[in-house]
Amino acid sequence: MPIPEDVTGFELDPDVRQELKSLPKTLADEVAKNLVMAARLLDSDAEEAYRYAKVAQRLAARVAAVREAVGFAAYGTEKYAEALAEFRARRRMTGGAELWPMMADCERGLGRPERALEMAGAPEVQDLDHEGRIEMRLVASGARRDLGQLDAAVVTLQVQELNSASIKPWTARLRYAYADALLAVGGRDEEAREWFSKALDADRDGETDAADRLAELDGLSFVDALDPELDDDEEGESPATASEARDDKDGNDDEHEDDDEHEGDEHEDDDEDEGNVK
Repeated sequence: MPIPEDVTGFELDPDVRQELKSLPKTLADEVAKNLVMAARLLDSDAEEAYRYAKVAQRLAARVAAVREAVGFAAYGTEKYAEALAEFRARRRMTGGAELWPMMADCERGLGRPERALEMAGAPEVQDLDHEGRIEMRLVASGARRDLGQLDAAVVTLQVQELNSASIKPWTARLRYAYADALLAVGGRDEEAREWFSKALDADRDGETDAADRLAELDGLSFVDALDPELDDDEEGESPATASEARDDKDGNDDEHEDDDEHEGDEHEDDDEDEGNVK
C-alpha cells in the first residue's frame, strides 16, 4: 500500500514506538508507517485504514500495538468478530483491561447484549481507570436499549459526572448518550433537549451531532449550501424552468396576436357600418 512521503512513522505514540523496537529497524519503520496511515484514515475512510492495519499485521503479528490497531480498524468497518478476536489477542499479550469496554461493545455488535452486560459486571471493570468506567457505562446503557430496557438504560447513565463542571474528553458523549436514552423512553423530550444542549456545550471537538439533534427537536432543518448534489438538482431543473418560461411567453404573444386580430375585425365592421349610414 502506498505511503505518503510526509509519513515517517515517528508520528506514533512513544509507547508504540517502544514496542516496535523488538523488530529490526527497517521492518519497524515500515510497520510504524502503516500504523500511522491506519490511524490517520480511521475516521475518514475506515476501509482503507483497515487495509493499512492488515499490512502492519502481516509484518508484525506478535506486537500488541499492531493487534490493537487491527482491532480498532476492524471495529470501524463493523467487523465485530475480528475486532473482538484482535482485542482479546492484545489482552493476552499485555494482561491489561483497557479494551474491556470495546470488547463488550463488540459483543453488542454481534447481537449479544446479554454478554455485554455480563462483562459490565465483571471484576475486570475494577481495573479500569475513570474514563474506562464511563465507557463501560455507555456500553451497558446501549446493551439495555438493545434489550428494550429503556428506563434501565437511562438509570445506567445517571452518574455524578453528568453534571460535573469539569469537562473531560468523554463528557460530551456521556451527556449525548443520556439525552438519546431519555428521548427513546418517550414523553421526555424536554429533558432530552436540555441534555443535548449540555452535550453541545461540552463538545469542543465536534465529536457528536448534538446540534443536529437539537434542531430536529425544534423542528428545524438545514440546507448545506456547499452540497454538490444540491447544485446538480438546481442545474437539472433550470432547462425545464427556462422552457416553461418560453412557453408562457409564447402563449402570451399568441394571446396578444388574437386580440390584435379581433380589434382589426371590429374596425372593419365599424367602417362597413359607417358606409351604410352614408
